[in-house]
Amino acid sequence: MRLFSHLPARALSRALSRALLGALCLVILTGCGWKLRGDANIPFESIYIGFANSSLLGNELKRTVRSSGKIRVVDAAKDAEVLLTPIAEPRDKLALSTNSAGQIREYQLRLGLTFRVHDAKGTVYLPDTTISLTRDVSFNETQILAKEYEEALLYRDMQTDMVQQVLRRLAAIDRSKPVGG
Repeated sequence: MRLFSHLPARALSRALSRALLGALCLVILTGCGWKLRGDANIPFESIYIGFANSSLLGNELKRTVRSSGKIRVVDAAKDAEVLLTPIAEPRDKLALSTNSAGQIREYQLRLGLTFRVHDAKGTVYLPDTTISLTRDVSFNETQILAKEYEEALLYRDMQTDMVQQVLRRLAAIDRSKPVGG
């Protein structure tokens, strides 16, 4: 009994070509070290992420770490192997340029995070680390709603970028070499 006997030879040849091309793509992607974004190999089994519940950045970081499935995010610091403690989370909007009438034409959006990674005993795995991101955005008073929406999108993009940078720093920790304690 032939499995593909109902297909004409040309369709069968095309289906096999597509299957082989798909398999080749998978082999190339796995061989080059490609992996899903957020799929960090954090060298700990559990982590407490100490952001306030109202922190958008903290919530996205928790969600991303949980989705990796390789490390448990716990709700109590006493249950965690390591603690990520935020020290500062500034968010600023500065005027960059004005026109001849004194109206603002360009803003700079800033998002920052200073944090440290340590355990409950005080052993520091990552000392105070600061990540700063900036984006410039033009402003036009005739398009206020569109510019507010653009600003919100830029902040969200910066937040996602910041989470990825934090994950990379967590993955780079060598737990056998703490930096202090």
